[in-house]
Amino acid sequence: MLKQSLQQRLLQKLSPQQIQLMKLLQIPTISLEQRIKEELELNPALEEGREEEEAGEFDEEFQADNTAEEPVKENTREDFDFEQYFDDDETPGYKLSAKNTGPDDERKEIPFSGGTSFQDFLLAQLGLRVLDEHQHTVAENIIGNIDDDGYLRREIESLVNDLAFSQNIMTSEQEVLSMLKIIQEFDPSGIGARSLQECLALQLQRKDSKNPYIKIALSIIIKHFEEFTKKHYDKISRKIGINDETLKSAINEILRLNPKPGSSSQSSESSKLSLQIVPDFVVNNNEGGLELSLNSRNAPELKISRPYMEMLENYQNNKTRETKDALMFVKQKLDGARWFIDAIKQRQQTLSLTMQAIMEYQYDYFLTGDETRLKPMILKDIAEMVSLDISTISRVANSKYVQTEFGTFSLKSFFSESLSTDTGEEVSTREVKKILQDCIDAENKSKPLTDDRLTKILKDKGYNIARRTIAKYREQLNIPVARMRKEL
Repeated sequence: MLKQSLQQRLLQKLSPQQIQLMKLLQIPTISLEQRIKEELELNPALEEGREEEEAGEFDEEFQADNTAEEPVKENTREDFDFEQYFDDDETPGYKLSAKNTGPDDERKEIPFSGGTSFQDFLLAQLGLRVLDEHQHTVAENIIGNIDDDGYLRREIESLVNDLAFSQNIMTSEQEVLSMLKIIQEFDPSGIGARSLQECLALQLQRKDSKNPYIKIALSIIIKHFEEFTKKHYDKISRKIGINDETLKSAINEILRLNPKPGSSSQSSESSKLSLQIVPDFVVNNNEGGLELSLNSRNAPELKISRPYMEMLENYQNNKTRETKDALMFVKQKLDGARWFIDAIKQRQQTLSLTMQAIMEYQYDYFLTGDETRLKPMILKDIAEMVSLDISTISRVANSKYVQTEFGTFSLKSFFSESLSTDTGEEVSTREVKKILQDCIDAENKSKPLTDDRLTKILKDKGYNIARRTIAKYREQLNIPVARMRKEL
């Protein structure tokens, strides 16, 4: 049964402008340039350059509410001609380039190297082999399935099925394996392996067979690979019947091998350019005083299109049924341009405000670069300092970097939990991790420190930490367990 009732609800919704600002806050500087280029292409009412002073005279009309329908006027003038505003022979500047850089911003080009790809490098070697057309096609298919590390990670049966269904070429697993053996003779050595064990064995087989250590190393890889990966050197010595010095020499031969032979080729596609980190902030030490500056790319010069402002005025002074849709379109584009410019300005202000708070909170660290001077700091601490929501601070810290005299660091690295010492002093977990890293770096690699031993060392230094916490910090530092750090 239907019935009417009154309900009172309290809802919190984000406006489209707020959503846009949140998205802009989250992206780093290098992605902001691409985002601005996209907006310039989508919105012709947005242009590059400084805001003109005379553009302010249209602000009242720009903010006016045009949703109410007014009486229709007779169209006593000629039809509106768009050609007076746009010349087909002239391409707007925003479609040609979007520099989004300030006058003090240093322009750095990223060079791209040319050359053949890794697959082409293997195909060139394949062309030197005497093979019939059928064998050549099978070998090409195998090369096409070798990844950038140089491994063939697909099953032989899958390759046979691919050739049958995609190219209508009937072959067998034995023929594919025979072609694979030929490819494994190509340079660099170890190419086309199906596992790390096979990759290392292929490389050792090409080395000087007269070297006794090479023979022992090959025996270790083929017969005792599991013990080798777990560093059970005592078991290997007993099974092969060699002393520690001989074992050490054999293992050194293995350590000289390349576990990813595909990446060793300069022509490999896997030799990708390392990503260039563009800092969002720069902190300078000016005679004992810290100065913060924002990367000029975070504050591009954008403005409202003057022709679109004039078009809006013209439409508002000559409203007809025919121009109503055009008026709404122009108004929408101008609104979008204004909102985007305001969002960029708010982004700049929020970034500066947040980073200034972080710099003040971690003043001693930015002054000296000593990680032990880092204070415990969580998102809530900065949010309270700048009177912003925690989620906003999280978006600012996401994928942002600051350039200091000691290097370029992620903002996230400055946030850490607190830990109490025996004296009751609260220290950052970063400080504990730094001490943990120093202890492991200085350990005797033949008898590496266990987690229990590390726990005792830190407790002796005044840090009352449980063993499981030590294990967690060690994993966060990407440090393996003691057994895996052992060296002969």
